[in-house]
Amino acid sequence: MNGPAGPSRIARFAMAVAWSSFLCAGVMELLVFAVVDPGDLRWFGAAPVELSSQAIYTLSFLIFWGVIALSSSLALLLVNLPADEVKPARRAPGWPR
Repeated sequence: MNGPAGPSRIARFAMAVAWSSFLCAGVMELLVFAVVDPGDLRWFGAAPVELSSQAIYTLSFLIFWGVIALSSSLALLLVNLPADEVKPARRAPGWPR
């Protein structure tokens, strides 16, 4: 007897992209905010960002996660493109010679 079937191929790819991009977004968040103070952020050099530090951390994490997930899924798509179709032989085997 076989057990229940595992997740589909697409579900496994989605989990791999989501989890790896989540970890990378966490590292990116640590690297960026080790250098940048959220209280010093400004909108294109003009008005200061009127959000709490926690809101800035959250929004930046979600933006990092989305961008990294997009790039990971594009890379996975390019790696898993189907191969060129094999061209059929001109004659079937056993064709009269």
